Amino acid sequence: MKLLIIEDEQALRDNITNYFNEDGNICESCSCLAVAITKLSNYDYDCVLLDIGLPDGDGFAILEYLKTQMKNEAVLIISARNSLDNKLKGLNIGADDYLTKPFHLAELKARVVAIYRRKAFNSNNKLVFNEIVINLLGRTVDVNQTPVILTRKEYDMLLYFIANKGKVISKNAIAEHLWGDEMDMHNNFDFIYTHIKNLRKKLLDAKCNDYLSSIYGIGYKFKAE
Repeated sequence: MKLLIIEDEQALRDNITNYFNEDGNICESCSCLAVAITKLSNYDYDCVLLDIGLPDGDGFAILEYLKTQMKNEAVLIISARNSLDNKLKGLNIGADDYLTKPFHLAELKARVVAIYRRKAFNSNNKLVFNEIVINLLGRTVDVNQTPVILTRKEYDMLLYFIANKGKVISKNAIAEHLWGDEMDMHNNFDFIYTHIKNLRKKLLDAKCNDYLSSIYGIGYKFKAE
C-alpha cells in the first residue's frame, strides 16, 4: 500500500511510518494542511492517515478537498478528539474510519488493512483473477494452485496491476505508487522494467496467461480478460 500520514506530532508520525515500512509499504508524511494538499494534488495514495488537529488548519479540510477533487483515497482519521460530534462529522464528510488517540499501532494497521481491502477488493481476504489467487492477509500468490514466490515489490506490483486491470498505467504512476519519494533517486525507469520482467517471467513459468503488455512510450497494461 501507499500511505500518506498527515500528523503534526513528529514522534508519532515517525513511529507510524517505521511500523508500516517494516511490511514493505510506501509511506509519505507531512505535518501540515498546506503540504498535505500539495501532495494529494500531485500524487495518488491507497490510504490517508489524517490527524484533524493540524497547526495551519482543520484536518476536515482534507476530506472536503478529496471530495471536491473526486479522489478515491481511503481516509482513517487519527485524533485526540474523542467527542461523538467530531466522529460523526468526519464519517459524514467522507472518512472511512475514526481512531481515537492513544492507540496501539497493531490496531491502526488492522484498521488500515480492513479499509484498503474493503474499498479495493470488496472485503475479501482473497483476490481471484482467473488462474491467479492472491491471499491479501498472507501476501501469497498461487497460479493454477501452484505457489509463486514473489519479492515484496513484485507482489505489490501484481496487486497494483490487477486493481487497475484494463487501464494503461504510466511508468511514472507505477514508480510513484510503489516507490514513493524514493523514485527521486533514480535517473530513469529501468528499475521498473527489471521488476516487471522478473514478475512476468515468474508468472509465465507457473503457466499463467500473459496478461502484461508494454504500451510503447507510455507504460504498461494488465489485460482485463
